Amino acid sequence: MTQAPQITGASWAMVGLLGVTWGGTFLVTELALVGITPFWLAASRIVLGAAVMLVIWAAHGGTLFRGPVGPGAIANLLASGAITSAIPFTLLAWGQQYVTSSFAGVAMAAVALMVLPLAHLLLPGEQMTWRRTLGFVIGFAGVFTLIGGQFFDSTGASREGAGQLACLGAAFCYGFSSVLMRRLPDVDPLGLATILLCIGAVLIVPVAWAQEGPPPLPDTGTLYTIAFLGLVPTAAANLLRVTVIRTAGPVFLSLTNYQVPVWSVIFGALFLGEALPPSLLLAMALILVGVALSQWGALKRLFGVAGAQSS
Repeated sequence: MTQAPQITGASWAMVGLLGVTWGGTFLVTELALVGITPFWLAASRIVLGAAVMLVIWAAHGGTLFRGPVGPGAIANLLASGAITSAIPFTLLAWGQQYVTSSFAGVAMAAVALMVLPLAHLLLPGEQMTWRRTLGFVIGFAGVFTLIGGQFFDSTGASREGAGQLACLGAAFCYGFSSVLMRRLPDVDPLGLATILLCIGAVLIVPVAWAQEGPPPLPDTGTLYTIAFLGLVPTAAANLLRVTVIRTAGPVFLSLTNYQVPVWSVIFGALFLGEALPPSLLLAMALILVGVALSQWGALKRLFGVAGAQSS
């Protein structure tokens, strides 16, 4: 049976690190797309991440399930592998041809709101309360404030509506996969992170080949960029993501999605010379208030307040 989430100081540190890592991925991806096509970029990240994780996992014994495996565990594992990387990477790669980057950013932030009702229905200890619901709504308002009116900008593309649906579909995949992973029996986090990437690699390579033909040969600079994407925001971050989901739960992990747009704006200003919008401080304040409300019980436990109860 799935245990109630256990949120610790390490959980907060991992979620913070994931926010910074994935927030910077947009910048690195933009650099990589100069030298490689979108689908093969996604495939290269997943394949490289899976290869590295396989070596590390094998060196640590190659254990996956630690106890009895029920009839639905393998099906959950396969589904999680498909909707953790292969399907959302493909949907985003296709959808972002037709929508603004602002829309894609808001769609990813919506993962938090999608996880909330799913976790309420499917997981113990993740029930919706007035405080948690209000916190997530305020946090999402912070993301919307950061993006501003650009969310409604139109690209004029003939398939813009389909592109928007693809981005929202990717967000749903991330939310649903987080819940599925939490429902798995006792597993080794390293093994789970590895298997999920391997499933994603098997699925995405034929899709990339069908859409864009044989893999291109990128220049040296692009290869270094792909290597970074495969090692850091794909392999290492996937291991952190699995660890947070299995211990602190998918609702807690979804706090990462509030941080990603903030960090992407900050990194754009630092490394690309982009202007910091005046709404940034207001957005950060709303996001922090939302996080504090939705995770009030965990915050009280973190700072040692006696008698704190999860909210």
